[in-house]
Amino acid sequence: MDNPAPARGSDGAALPEGGTAGQGFDSSGLSGPDLARAALQAAREQSAAKRGSRGKAGPKGGLRTRRRRSGWTSAGPDERDPQPLGRLAARIAKDHGWTEHLSGGQVFARWGSLVGEEIAEHTTPLQLKDGELTVQAQSTAWATQLRLLQRQILKRIADGVGRDVVKRIKVQGPAAPSWRHGPRHISGRGPRDTYG
Repeated sequence: MDNPAPARGSDGAALPEGGTAGQGFDSSGLSGPDLARAALQAAREQSAAKRGSRGKAGPKGGLRTRRRRSGWTSAGPDERDPQPLGRLAARIAKDHGWTEHLSGGQVFARWGSLVGEEIAEHTTPLQLKDGELTVQAQSTAWATQLRLLQRQILKRIADGVGRDVVKRIKVQGPAAPSWRHGPRHISGRGPRDTYG
């Protein structure tokens, strides 16, 4: 008695015993590891048949698939290419109008490198509003020195963070100690009126 020819799927691949084209394979008579092997073999054959119909074999036995040229970018940079985080952040800041605030923040963050370590050691930037930077000096001598160096400091800041971020510098001397401690106090000069 001749063995019947194995059933074949629509793609021509042989199905495991008792299989039909619609189901992939029939699990009757198989159990455990044999069932898993049969299912795996059917999936491999089906995948190989799909790959064979898609592309032609390449020089190394691999498959070549046809690429669409319409989606390719040119050799130069493109806006669809991955972008550095700094460039994206700058674009977002510009779109939302945050550039001036970020430049002002750089003045405070880079104060030591902008004005020099010696000046930064004796001064503290307090506020930047409408192009006017308020700086507090540690002593009256340093406040005078800062007023004399104002033009050079403005140039260094412009070179470091950009033009028109800081247009003027307002220099304050050291803050006098406060005699007001606690929620209750008496108005007037306080203990200083007994000094002389």
